[in-house]
Amino acid sequence: MPHIYIDGKRIETQSGKTIIEAAYDNGLYVPHFCWHPELSVAGNCRMCLVEVGLPKRLPNGEFETDSNGNIVVSYMPKLQIACATQVADGMHVRINHDKVIKAQEAVMEFLLINHPLDCPICDEAGQCKLQEYAFNHSRGESRFEETKNHKDKRVPWGPNVLFDAERCISCSRCIRFAKEIAKQDVLSFVQRGDHVTIKVQDGAKFDNNYSMNVIDICPVGALTSPDFRFKSRVWDMSFNDSICMGCSRGCNIQIGVRNNEILRIEPKTNMYVNKYWMCDYGRLSYYKKINENRVVSPAVKKNGVQTEVSWDEAISTAASILRKYKPSEMMFVGSGRSSTENNYALARFAKNVAKSVNLDFYERTDQSFADDFLRTNDLNPNSAGCRNVGVSPASDKFSLKKLSENITNGSIKLVYIMDEDFDLEDKYIQALQKAEAIIIHSTNHSKLTEIADVVFASSYFAESEGTFVNTDNRVQYFEPALVTTENLHRMGMKMSRLDKFGAANDRWTQKELRNCRPAWKVLSLLASHFSVNFNYNKSEDVFNDIAHNVGSFNGMSYRLLKKHQGIIVGKSSNPDPVRHNYESHYMKPN
Repeated sequence: MPHIYIDGKRIETQSGKTIIEAAYDNGLYVPHFCWHPELSVAGNCRMCLVEVGLPKRLPNGEFETDSNGNIVVSYMPKLQIACATQVADGMHVRINHDKVIKAQEAVMEFLLINHPLDCPICDEAGQCKLQEYAFNHSRGESRFEETKNHKDKRVPWGPNVLFDAERCISCSRCIRFAKEIAKQDVLSFVQRGDHVTIKVQDGAKFDNNYSMNVIDICPVGALTSPDFRFKSRVWDMSFNDSICMGCSRGCNIQIGVRNNEILRIEPKTNMYVNKYWMCDYGRLSYYKKINENRVVSPAVKKNGVQTEVSWDEAISTAASILRKYKPSEMMFVGSGRSSTENNYALARFAKNVAKSVNLDFYERTDQSFADDFLRTNDLNPNSAGCRNVGVSPASDKFSLKKLSENITNGSIKLVYIMDEDFDLEDKYIQALQKAEAIIIHSTNHSKLTEIADVVFASSYFAESEGTFVNTDNRVQYFEPALVTTENLHRMGMKMSRLDKFGAANDRWTQKELRNCRPAWKVLSLLASHFSVNFNYNKSEDVFNDIAHNVGSFNGMSYRLLKKHQGIIVGKSSNPDPVRHNYESHYMKPN
C-alpha cells in the first residue's frame, strides 16, 4: 500500500487513488468545484491545483538529504490538479503552500470576473460553494474593470430545474450527472469561450426521475428548483435528518423547515443506501400533505358529529368501545408508512391487551414505479419493519384482503386503524362504513376520519423519532423536524433561529402547533385502561423493547443506528463500517 505526504503528514492510501481522494479518505480538505466522487474527472475548474514532488535521488539511486538529514524533495515546476493526479509511493503534496494559495486566489478572481452579484436574491446564498471559497480562498478584490458578460436567466431545462447561465462557472457537474447517473445525455456546453453556456439538446427536456440532484451538486446558484425558489433563506431554516417515505429504498434525507412548515427535502449522504442521490418523487410528492389538511387534535363522534376533545376523553372513549367486542370481532390495521415502533406497539396491544390475532397492514406495490437505480416497487417505506415486528395475520381468513367480506358477514365489527388511509380506495371506504365501530390514528382529514368514532391526531414521521426498515432489511433512524405540543420540550436545538427566537408578533412565528402524538404513546396510555403497563416514556424505550424481544433486532440501539447509518436486521454484532462521507458544501446549515 503506497504512502504519501500531504503538508508533511504521512498517510497511507490505495494504488490508483487520486490525490484528492487520498486526502478526503484521511480527513484533509482540497478546495474544488468540479470534482465529485461519483462522477468522472473533468479537471475544469483548476481550483484543486496542488504542488507535487518526489524525493530527489542521487546517481547511485539513494535519496538525497540536506544538512539536517531530511530527504530533499524535487517539486514539479507547474502545479498539478489533485482530482486527476494519481498517487505514487513516496509522493509529497503541498495544499497549503504560498504557491498553491496564489493559484487558488487567481482561479477565484477569474471565476468571479463575469459572475453576477445576485447573492441578495439567489436561493443558493448561505450554502454557496463560491461564497465559501470567496471568503476562504480569494484575495477579496478584482482587477477586472470591463463590463460583465450577460447570459440567459431563468431558463427551464425541464419541469423541476431552472438554469441561470450568468451564475454558471462551467464545472460540468450537471452535464456529467445527466450522462453518467441519470442516463439522459441531453446537456452540453455550447459557444465555448468567454460566452460559454450549457444548453439542452434541441427538442429535448431535462426530465427524468433524478433531475433535481443537479441542484444539490451545483456548487453555485446556477440551478434552482421552481418548487423552492424564493421561499426562504437557508440560514432561516432548520435541517434535520430523516428517511424518505416515498418507497422502500429508504433514502436518507434532510428536511428543511421554517415556521414549522416543510419547505424542501434533499438527500443526505449514505453510501450504503442512496449514496448522494434521491428521486424527484421523494422530494415533491408528500411534504405538502404533511403541511396541509392536518388532524390537529383528537376527536370523538357525538350525535353523529366529530367533536374535538381532550386526549384523556378520546382515550377513555376508545377503551369503552374496545370493551364491547370480543377479540375475534376486532381487526387491527398497522401501516407500512408508520414507524417500526408504532407498529410494534400496535402488535403488542392487539395480541397482549385485546387478545386478538386479527392483525395486518396495507401493502402498496407499483411495478411501473421501480427502476434499476433507487426506486422500488414497494411504495411503503416500512413494509419490512411491519413484518419484522409481527404485524401480519395469523391466517388468510382475517387478512386485510378479506376485510370487506368479514365486515359484511359480521365476523369483524370493530376496526382499529393506525396511520393508514388505504389510499382512500372505494372498496375499503365502503366496507368500513358498514363496521359497527372505527377507531383511527390519522394524520390528515379524509373520508375515513369522517366515519370514525374516535380519531387520534397522529404525528407524521417528520414530527417524531423512530425507525424504518428498508428493502434491504436495513434499520434506519429518523429524527423529528417539525414541532408539536408533544415534542416541543425536546426540539430546542433542532429548530431554526427564526422559529426558536421569533417574537409572538413576527409573521414567521405564526406556525400551527398541532396537538398530535405518535401512535405508540397513545397505545401505551390506552393499554393502561386495561391494567397493562407498557412502560414507554419515549420512542427509544419502544425500540429498546423491540431489541430485547425481537431476535433479529437484538443488540441494536438508537446510538448504534446513528453511528453506522443503519444496521442490517440480524447483524447488530457485525455492522457496516463507519464511513467518512463526502460533503460538497461545508457552509450548508445543519
